[in-house]
Amino acid sequence: MAEGGNGWPVIERDVVRLVVLDASEHILLLHTRDLGSSSSGTAWELPGGGMEPGETYVEAAIRELHEETGLRITPGCIDQPTWRRDVSYTYRGTRRLQHEIIVAVHLSRASPPVESTHRVEFESDDLIGYRWWSVPEIVASNERFYPRRLPRLLPGFLAGVTIDEPFEFWS
Repeated sequence: MAEGGNGWPVIERDVVRLVVLDASEHILLLHTRDLGSSSSGTAWELPGGGMEPGETYVEAAIRELHEETGLRITPGCIDQPTWRRDVSYTYRGTRRLQHEIIVAVHLSRASPPVESTHRVEFESDDLIGYRWWSVPEIVASNERFYPRRLPRLLPGFLAGVTIDEPFEFWS
Protein backbone atom coordinates (compact mmCIF):
# COMPACT_ATOMS: atom_id res chain seq x y z
CA MET A 1 0.00 0.00 0.00
CA ALA A 2 1.48 3.33 -1.06
CA GLU A 3 0.90 6.70 0.54
CA GLY A 4 -1.00 9.50 -1.18
CA GLY A 5 -0.09 13.19 -1.17
CA ASN A 6 -2.32 13.89 1.83
CA GLY A 7 -0.74 11.09 3.89
CA TRP A 8 -3.65 8.72 3.29
CA PRO A 9 -2.82 5.18 2.23
CA VAL A 10 -3.39 4.44 -1.48
CA ILE A 11 -5.10 1.19 -2.43
CA GLU A 12 -4.64 0.19 -6.07
CA ARG A 13 -6.93 -2.53 -7.34
CA ASP A 14 -8.65 -4.09 -10.33
CA VAL A 15 -12.42 -3.73 -10.33
CA VAL A 16 -15.36 -5.01 -12.35
CA ARG A 17 -18.49 -2.84 -12.66
CA LEU A 18 -21.78 -4.18 -13.97
CA VAL A 19 -24.40 -2.68 -16.25
CA VAL A 20 -27.19 -4.99 -15.08
CA LEU A 21 -30.02 -5.07 -17.62
CA ASP A 22 -33.31 -6.68 -16.70
CA ALA A 23 -35.75 -8.28 -19.16
CA SER A 24 -37.29 -4.83 -19.83
CA GLU A 25 -33.87 -3.27 -20.59
CA HIS A 26 -33.89 -1.30 -17.32
CA ILE A 27 -30.55 -0.81 -15.58
CA LEU A 28 -29.92 -1.40 -11.90
CA LEU A 29 -28.20 1.46 -10.07
CA LEU A 30 -27.36 1.55 -6.38
CA HIS A 31 -27.89 4.79 -4.47
CA THR A 32 -24.80 5.18 -2.28
CA ARG A 33 -22.94 7.47 0.07
CA ASP A 34 -19.61 7.40 1.90
CA LEU A 35 -20.39 7.72 5.60
CA GLY A 36 -16.70 8.44 6.15
CA SER A 37 -17.04 11.69 4.20
CA SER A 38 -20.22 13.69 4.70
CA SER A 39 -19.09 16.22 2.08
CA SER A 40 -19.01 13.64 -0.73
CA GLY A 41 -22.80 13.51 -1.07
CA THR A 42 -24.60 10.66 -2.77
CA ALA A 43 -24.41 9.02 -6.19
CA TRP A 44 -26.18 6.42 -8.30
CA GLU A 45 -23.56 3.82 -9.13
CA LEU A 46 -23.10 0.64 -11.09
CA PRO A 47 -22.83 -2.45 -8.89
CA GLY A 48 -19.46 -4.14 -8.69
CA GLY A 49 -16.22 -4.16 -6.81
CA GLY A 50 -12.69 -5.39 -6.40
CA MET A 51 -11.40 -8.52 -8.07
CA GLU A 52 -9.69 -10.91 -5.65
CA PRO A 53 -6.19 -12.24 -6.53
CA GLY A 54 -6.53 -14.95 -9.18
CA GLU A 55 -10.21 -14.18 -9.75
CA THR A 56 -11.47 -13.61 -13.30
CA TYR A 57 -13.77 -10.71 -14.09
CA VAL A 58 -16.60 -13.23 -14.59
CA GLU A 59 -16.05 -14.78 -11.16
CA ALA A 60 -15.82 -11.32 -9.58
CA ALA A 61 -18.99 -10.17 -11.37
CA ILE A 62 -20.95 -13.18 -10.09
CA ARG A 63 -19.63 -12.76 -6.53
CA GLU A 64 -20.03 -8.97 -6.37
CA LEU A 65 -23.57 -8.94 -7.78
CA HIS A 66 -24.64 -11.59 -5.28
CA GLU A 67 -22.97 -9.79 -2.34
CA GLU A 68 -24.42 -6.39 -3.19
CA THR A 69 -27.90 -7.36 -4.42
CA GLY A 70 -28.62 -11.01 -3.63
CA LEU A 71 -29.06 -11.63 -7.38
CA ARG A 72 -27.58 -14.87 -8.70
CA ILE A 73 -26.29 -15.04 -12.26
CA THR A 74 -24.39 -17.53 -14.39
CA PRO A 75 -21.33 -16.86 -16.58
CA GLY A 76 -23.56 -16.94 -19.68
CA CYS A 77 -25.31 -13.75 -18.51
CA ILE A 78 -22.08 -11.73 -18.61
CA ASP A 79 -20.72 -10.05 -21.75
CA GLN A 80 -17.08 -9.39 -22.58
CA PRO A 81 -15.65 -6.17 -21.11
CA THR A 82 -15.83 -3.35 -23.65
CA TRP A 83 -15.49 -0.34 -21.35
CA ARG A 84 -12.25 0.34 -19.50
CA ARG A 85 -11.45 3.20 -17.18
CA ASP A 86 -9.09 4.33 -14.43
CA VAL A 87 -10.44 6.33 -11.52
CA SER A 88 -9.14 7.76 -8.26
CA TYR A 89 -11.25 8.72 -5.26
CA THR A 90 -11.16 8.86 -1.48
CA TYR A 91 -13.12 6.37 0.58
CA ARG A 92 -13.11 5.95 4.36
CA GLY A 93 -9.68 7.47 4.90
CA THR A 94 -7.93 5.90 1.91
CA ARG A 95 -7.17 7.00 -1.63
CA ARG A 96 -8.35 4.41 -4.17
CA LEU A 97 -6.77 4.00 -7.59
CA GLN A 98 -8.94 1.63 -9.54
CA HIS A 99 -8.51 -0.01 -12.92
CA GLU A 100 -12.10 -0.77 -13.86
CA ILE A 101 -13.67 -2.88 -16.56
CA ILE A 102 -17.37 -2.56 -17.19
CA VAL A 103 -19.46 -5.43 -18.51
CA ALA A 104 -23.11 -5.89 -19.37
CA VAL A 105 -25.08 -8.47 -17.41
CA HIS A 106 -28.39 -9.71 -18.84
CA LEU A 107 -31.19 -10.92 -16.57
CA SER A 108 -34.22 -12.90 -17.71
CA ARG A 109 -36.62 -11.23 -15.22
CA ALA A 110 -37.98 -7.69 -15.09
CA SER A 111 -36.91 -5.58 -12.10
CA PRO A 112 -36.10 -8.35 -9.62
CA PRO A 113 -35.97 -7.19 -6.00
CA VAL A 114 -32.62 -6.43 -4.42
CA GLU A 115 -31.84 -7.78 -0.96
CA SER A 116 -29.10 -7.00 1.50
CA THR A 117 -28.27 -10.16 3.45
CA HIS A 118 -24.97 -10.86 1.68
CA ARG A 119 -23.39 -7.39 1.84
CA VAL A 120 -19.90 -7.20 3.31
CA GLU A 121 -18.03 -4.63 5.40
CA PHE A 122 -19.38 -1.11 4.84
CA GLU A 123 -21.70 -1.93 1.93
CA SER A 124 -24.86 -1.92 4.08
CA ASP A 125 -23.88 1.37 5.71
CA ASP A 126 -23.20 3.05 2.38
CA LEU A 127 -26.26 1.82 0.46
CA ILE A 128 -29.28 4.10 0.63
CA GLY A 129 -31.39 2.20 -1.89
CA TYR A 130 -31.62 1.02 -5.46
CA ARG A 131 -33.64 1.71 -8.58
CA TRP A 132 -34.21 0.16 -11.98
CA TRP A 133 -33.71 3.00 -14.50
CA SER A 134 -34.55 3.18 -18.20
CA VAL A 135 -31.71 4.33 -20.43
CA PRO A 136 -33.56 7.57 -21.37
CA GLU A 137 -34.05 8.32 -17.65
CA ILE A 138 -30.31 7.99 -17.02
CA VAL A 139 -29.39 10.07 -20.07
CA ALA A 140 -31.81 12.89 -19.11
CA SER A 141 -31.11 12.89 -15.38
CA ASN A 142 -29.29 15.59 -13.43
CA GLU A 143 -28.43 13.12 -10.66
CA ARG A 144 -24.80 12.35 -9.78
CA PHE A 145 -23.61 9.05 -11.27
CA TYR A 146 -20.61 6.78 -10.83
CA PRO A 147 -19.05 6.61 -13.35
CA ARG A 148 -19.64 10.33 -13.77
CA ARG A 149 -19.89 9.99 -17.58
CA LEU A 150 -22.47 7.18 -17.38
CA PRO A 151 -25.29 9.23 -18.98
CA ARG A 152 -23.06 10.14 -21.96
CA LEU A 153 -21.30 6.80 -22.46
CA LEU A 154 -24.09 4.32 -21.68
CA PRO A 155 -25.94 4.48 -25.05
CA GLY A 156 -22.73 3.78 -26.98
CA PHE A 157 -21.72 1.00 -24.58
CA LEU A 158 -25.09 -0.69 -25.04
CA ALA A 159 -24.75 -0.31 -28.82
CA GLY A 160 -21.45 -2.23 -28.72
CA VAL A 161 -18.98 0.65 -28.87
CA THR A 162 -15.62 -0.11 -27.21
CA ILE A 163 -14.85 2.59 -24.65
CA ASP A 164 -11.43 3.48 -23.26
CA GLU A 165 -12.46 6.27 -20.92
CA PRO A 166 -9.99 8.97 -19.87
CA PHE A 167 -8.80 9.02 -16.27
CA GLU A 168 -11.44 10.22 -13.83
CA PHE A 169 -10.52 12.01 -10.61
CA TRP A 170 -13.74 11.44 -8.64
CA SER A 171 -12.83 12.98 -5.28
